[in-house]
Amino acid sequence: MNLPAIQAALRERNIDAWLFYDHHHRDPIAYRVLGLPEGLMVTRRWYYLIPAKGEPIKLVHKIESGHLDSLPGSKLHYAAWQELFEQVKSMLSNCRDIAMQYSPNNLVFTVSLVDGGTLEMIRGLGKNVVSSGDLVAQFEATWSEQQIKSHFAARDAIDSIVAETFKEIGRRVRNGGTSEYAMQQWMLEAFGREDLVTVDPPIVAVNANSGNPHYDLRAETSSPIREGDSVLLDVWGKKNTPGAVYYDITWMGFVGPIPSDRLREIFAIVRDARDAGIKTVQDASSAGRHLPGWEVDQATRAPIQKAGYGQYFVHRTGHSIGTEVHANGANMDDLEIHDERQILPNSCFSIEPGIYLPEFGVRSEVNMLVRTKAAEVTGKIQREIVTI
Repeated sequence: MNLPAIQAALRERNIDAWLFYDHHHRDPIAYRVLGLPEGLMVTRRWYYLIPAKGEPIKLVHKIESGHLDSLPGSKLHYAAWQELFEQVKSMLSNCRDIAMQYSPNNLVFTVSLVDGGTLEMIRGLGKNVVSSGDLVAQFEATWSEQQIKSHFAARDAIDSIVAETFKEIGRRVRNGGTSEYAMQQWMLEAFGREDLVTVDPPIVAVNANSGNPHYDLRAETSSPIREGDSVLLDVWGKKNTPGAVYYDITWMGFVGPIPSDRLREIFAIVRDARDAGIKTVQDASSAGRHLPGWEVDQATRAPIQKAGYGQYFVHRTGHSIGTEVHANGANMDDLEIHDERQILPNSCFSIEPGIYLPEFGVRSEVNMLVRTKAAEVTGKIQREIVTI
């Protein structure tokens, strides 16, 4: 836990304190931000208050009194529920605005982990509970320079693997044939050679299967890949080193010399939408303007809606990326949620618009890394469908 950084972030946002609360590991964010052991047996409620200034305060049950001993601060105890209430009242006495793992209307549901009864108790003490969403993003989804280097290392390996996968598909199609599953396994072997790891294997999807954004590729239902097929590759991975972060991209290919007019038309719409999202981020970054995730989604979605395919773009524009492929920073989302979290310096996220039709789907995905007053696409940018 970086106490000085947390307190500085609270002061910057004019928040009096950040209150962490857990039992039975209901809030994994608390354990990661505070650096508590994940294997800790927690059968009673604990609270940890970090004020914007001054010493933190712990509140623990008497039979689990050592649970927060690794953290700095004074300690309070309770056993009876009346004691708990009085101790919470005492520890919050100097606070008005308190951040908790809460999101209004449960919009950012990955952050909204505090139960309704606890919120009622804190508000009943006259406190104003605010969302910790931007705080969580700062301490869970911004990268160190070493992590940025690990992202670029993963990029170099995965960009090369994707290019070679398209070539290997062509070789196999013209020399006996291949399938989605066979190419997925070929890519996983390449991951092993490049010391890459992934939470789930890459997606190889042809034709109608690419119209399913989360196509569940299985050996027993895998489709063959043939001449004239469109092929979507969705690939994510990170280097097998401590603290490494993900690189996550999607590319489109076509087995044959000339993709159909229809496929090229849909790809061009998706490509232009992606580029509109990229430009929105870069313009805001260069101007030093705070940019919430929902604005990027709106800018990216607009060209697809204008072209008449809005109903076929059925997911958010992008997600935060970190040590997990879906991290806890701002998502580019004004569809599934209205994500008001700010895009922070040294954070990374995907921009991945798609149009999913019954006969095929098209998605183009890049990763963007935001710095102070600058933003960049971290890998290659697909401009045309790859001819396989």
